[in-house]
Amino acid sequence: MKQIAIVAFHQSRAVADAGACNEVEMIMPVLSEVYQQVGINNAQDVDFVCSGSCDYLQGAAFAFVAGVDALGAVPPIKESHVEMDAAWAVYESILKIRMGHADSALIYGFGKSSPGELPIVLSQQLDPYYLAPQWVDTISLAALQARLMLEQGKLTERDMAEVVSRSRRNALNNPNAQLAGDISAEDVLADEMYLSPLRKADCCPVSDGASAMIICTVEKAQQWGVPFALITGIDHRIETHNLGMRDLTDSVSTRLAAEGAGVADGSVDVAELYAPFSHQEIILARALGLDEGTSVNPSGGVLAGNLMMASGLSRIGEVFQRIVSGEAQRGVAHATSGPCLQHNLVTVVEKA
Repeated sequence: MKQIAIVAFHQSRAVADAGACNEVEMIMPVLSEVYQQVGINNAQDVDFVCSGSCDYLQGAAFAFVAGVDALGAVPPIKESHVEMDAAWAVYESILKIRMGHADSALIYGFGKSSPGELPIVLSQQLDPYYLAPQWVDTISLAALQARLMLEQGKLTERDMAEVVSRSRRNALNNPNAQLAGDISAEDVLADEMYLSPLRKADCCPVSDGASAMIICTVEKAQQWGVPFALITGIDHRIETHNLGMRDLTDSVSTRLAAEGAGVADGSVDVAELYAPFSHQEIILARALGLDEGTSVNPSGGVLAGNLMMASGLSRIGEVFQRIVSGEAQRGVAHATSGPCLQHNLVTVVEKA
């Protein structure tokens, strides 16, 4: 089986409102940066391109096609798209390379969430017959999940506040973070409730931005002559859309994906978890079997900035960057989609 290498990654800064900047204008700078990292000129220099986005954010059918303008229309390329986070575009691209249809792939994800009401927009992921018509927003569902954990004694409000405190402190070293600061758990607990038991700090911010990555075979990476890390495992699993038929205090799909990706086959130095709410980081860390020696969300995670349809890709990129810089030998990246951690993807990245 062909080994897959990550050779380039870049993310734009997470901002609360990109203003008049459109999706193409958000995408082009990150593409230019990853081209430079491997020494290529444009998308025609890779064999396959795959993007991740959501038409609901723009409110138009096939709106992702507009993003393709960032690649250039001529000459034609082999291009695909996933209507979800670009972490799943990585999965598709890996399949493309392993089937022998490509040696390299460009992946990018983008989202401009500020013009709409993101918690309501995401309610369209719910069961279309029973839940979606009620317009239950994602924050309300997350609050329900957190309340279940509190009442079952699986965490405390202080545990949640400590996740927020660590995220904000870690984000001080992340130039792309939207929210950063040296705040204590006591500072978080002193805030008023937003949607009980969640405070605003427990919820990820709404952010605009994009990220991009290039993966390829090891032989292609060596040909380009750039530092690289290996994707040694990737898997994703989904649970029922019926929230009453699964344990919201656990993430069975994450645990299964971790087993499939081989997380337990070695020590984990760093883990970047897509946890849009503070209590979900605790659920994910337990499902992945992370120990105290693992650095969790050193970038600040999505509590510091949540690029819809790109943050899952950025979790893989953050682990990649720490491995090629020598900070870590082996790491785990996680991406999620759907309400209350319904669909989860786990990627293992290791030093070459």
